[in-house]
Amino acid sequence: MGIQGSLNIRKLTDAILASYRGEADIIKLDARNQISNAVVTELIDELRRLIFPGFFEKKKLRLDSIEYYVGEMLESLIYNLKKQIDRAMHHIEPERDEAWIEHESERIALEFCGRIPDIRRVMATDVSAFYDGDPAAFNADEIVLSYPGIYAIMVNRLAHELYLLEVPLIPRMMTEHAHGRTGIDIHPGATIGHHFFIDHGTGIVVGETTIIGNYVKIYQGVTLGALSTRGGQVLKGVKRHPTIEDHVTIYSGASILGGGTVIGEGVVIGSNAFITKSVPEKTRVSVKNPELQFKEDEKTRSVDFTQGEFWDYVI
Repeated sequence: MGIQGSLNIRKLTDAILASYRGEADIIKLDARNQISNAVVTELIDELRRLIFPGFFEKKKLRLDSIEYYVGEMLESLIYNLKKQIDRAMHHIEPERDEAWIEHESERIALEFCGRIPDIRRVMATDVSAFYDGDPAAFNADEIVLSYPGIYAIMVNRLAHELYLLEVPLIPRMMTEHAHGRTGIDIHPGATIGHHFFIDHGTGIVVGETTIIGNYVKIYQGVTLGALSTRGGQVLKGVKRHPTIEDHVTIYSGASILGGGTVIGEGVVIGSNAFITKSVPEKTRVSVKNPELQFKEDEKTRSVDFTQGEFWDYVI
């Protein structure tokens, strides 16, 4: 590189360093308590091996060695999770005594691991719901090994428990990892019942204060969102997202918005519906079918597709 090039690099360096001084919120220098994205991803992988033992190991897992396997996994998991929780706690409790933070991090890590059996039980219902709901599923193994929906739900159920334990940052990092991997965006604050089925899944968005009941089916492109977020931080802690009761089916592209919106038990929401008010139980909602036009030899033939069955609510 010539003299002129070196001078340009010097000027560019100075300009970037100046921006570091001016934008302090997006810089982390000498940050000994910075959480590691890589370690959080490794924690997800370790937890998945505990929830689905034998599916994701690099070597065959034997029944006569399972006790040692689980013990070793837990020891590694608790150590690494405690370390990341410790770092996360410094973000919300910077003035706290180091000993207190260390004790609290260990308590949370142990309590979280104590919830793994319950998470496994509800994950078994999800796998069952996937198999019952998808005729293309070959068996439960295919669902566990390859379905993006089951991965997104698993990560959310794990992250949700950390969210309930008031662990900062890490739950959202976990669900955003799943979002990037699957295209399914479920906030860790969302409450989800058992036998939850996501078909295809790409483009699904589930907001923080969403409540989803049992035996709910959701298809690709569904949004369970807020009516408006213009209030920003003022809305923190406010119920902004809908409640979906038991045995509800929501087809692709539907949007259900608002904290006061309740979708009653047994409701079926058709594709592309836009809903901002509550729907009573055992109701079917659809968008009125449009009239399509086909052009043939410079002539236009209208085809009315609305002659089929109408559902109870047509919007």
